[in-house]
Amino acid sequence: MQTSSQPPRAGDPLPPHGFFPVGLNLAGRRCVVIGAADDSEASEKAAALREVDADVRRITDPAALRDEDVAGAFFVISTPQDEALSARLRALADAHKFLLCTIDQPRYGFVAMQAIVKAGPVRIGISTGGVAPRVGKILKAALQRVLDAKFARFVDCLATQKRRNRTRLAGDGAARRRAMIDAARGFELDVRAAYPQWFEDELAAAAPRVPEENP
Repeated sequence: MQTSSQPPRAGDPLPPHGFFPVGLNLAGRRCVVIGAADDSEASEKAAALREVDADVRRITDPAALRDEDVAGAFFVISTPQDEALSARLRALADAHKFLLCTIDQPRYGFVAMQAIVKAGPVRIGISTGGVAPRVGKILKAALQRVLDAKFARFVDCLATQKRRNRTRLAGDGAARRRAMIDAARGFELDVRAAYPQWFEDELAAAAPRVPEENP
């Protein structure tokens, strides 16, 4: 299989097969978040980075951004949705080899941020590749309602059983696996979707018509 030796450039189209989902260990890594002081999304992203022990710097005046502010970064997030700023950051990312996320302008970045659902030790990342962030937020809210405190307690109880099984069934890995499968038996998740009427109308219009039979 042949691949291009040229890296993607600012303004290139989105990858045809979407983004590859991955988790990052950012503990101690320098991360820069660019967005005005009253930009709630930038503040949320900075707080999320601090939760995983990243070394976070906030740039609250995007117009005053200097090249050296991001040159030594590992990961940069930009929220202003400014084409000129995003193009400049992409050029800097190519030159200095840092990961870049440009919110709602995925063609400039290497990273599409995921909406994270948290319940106890469980983390579920939801990404639409930057093309439908509102859908990602709705999915997150729906899953968060289902994966509530009761679910978190259930997972904690499973973790307790797993620890006990290491002692009770020591030396029998197959039995430990069967025990955990049995413990989770009966857990189900019922997820349903509802769509806006314009989309239902579009599907109906695109559906093949069945020819009427002559009497």
